[in-house]
Amino acid sequence: MKKAPEIILSDEEYKTLTNWTKSHKIEKRLSERAEIILLAFAGKSNKEIAERFNTREARISKWRSRFYENRIEGLYDAERSGKPKTYDEETERRILKILDDNPPKGYSTWTGSLLAEHMGDISDDQVWRVLKKHGIHLQRRHSWCISTDPEFSSKAADIIGLYLDPPQNAIVISVDEKPAIQALERAQGWLKLPNGKAITGYNHEYKRHGTITLFAALEIATGLVKTKQFKRRRRKEFLDFMNNIIKDYGDQEIHVILDNSSTHKPKHDKWLTRHKNVHLHYTPTHASWLNQVEIWFSILSRQALRNASFTSVMQLMKAINDYCKAYNTEASPFEWKKSKVFQKSLKSKYSN
Repeated sequence: MKKAPEIILSDEEYKTLTNWTKSHKIEKRLSERAEIILLAFAGKSNKEIAERFNTREARISKWRSRFYENRIEGLYDAERSGKPKTYDEETERRILKILDDNPPKGYSTWTGSLLAEHMGDISDDQVWRVLKKHGIHLQRRHSWCISTDPEFSSKAADIIGLYLDPPQNAIVISVDEKPAIQALERAQGWLKLPNGKAITGYNHEYKRHGTITLFAALEIATGLVKTKQFKRRRRKEFLDFMNNIIKDYGDQEIHVILDNSSTHKPKHDKWLTRHKNVHLHYTPTHASWLNQVEIWFSILSRQALRNASFTSVMQLMKAINDYCKAYNTEASPFEWKKSKVFQKSLKSKYSN
């Protein structure tokens, strides 16, 4: 019989093969081949190794010889020609090019199946592979809001200046309201499935128990939030809320950032005349993202309102009050990582 080649390993080869046998990430076949070579290095015969792996001696001999001739590289599978490609780069270009055309009559957007059907000679799977390769999501849509305010630059600079460099000894607060918050009652609990497993969730059906309007004022320097809830959203409620806010600051200079809602813009400035220490600063039109309290409203929705169930308006109001108390115990100012603001930017350059 032909004598099996003697396996001698360098320190580096021994370390590599040992790592292969211990790794959970490497392919099992490579780990097994590494163990075959280590056993051969330890002096085991092909027959002994074959018995250990419950396989043929010819298989052990193959990998032993491959390693002897090509070392570590010999343990990898040889390249195979495989099945010829069904689709080529031209197919990919055709798929991408057709996305620039309008979908067939009756459809508002392309889908993977519709693209494949339209092209005729390309499978659905290939269409989706190409779309995935280029990160194209046919159903995803981007929206934007461009401010057309002719005074955008000056108004934005004024508000940003208050955020980044407020007047000395002055208070800067961001004020807005979140109208029509619904008290929705949803059936919640555990649902047992036919297979014995249980999941938690809530019923898609719900009951409406009324709405409230939430007014909120965010103190920019501290991140503290003050709120008040009303049944309606009028100038009367807004002034009631503002009176409640400014009384805590006495005669201290106060700068208030607001949007352009008619609730915030009086026909006559009688209230401002009585409160000389209050200065209102309005965001540009279609630029609510400049108002920091909007960030807090988003946090409130995610952490306290979304998926919650309320059996009454009073329960909803209590939940909001409880959340505000909890939030203020660890409140901190938002960090605005701002570099530039462009009038025709499609989205906010700020992040909290």
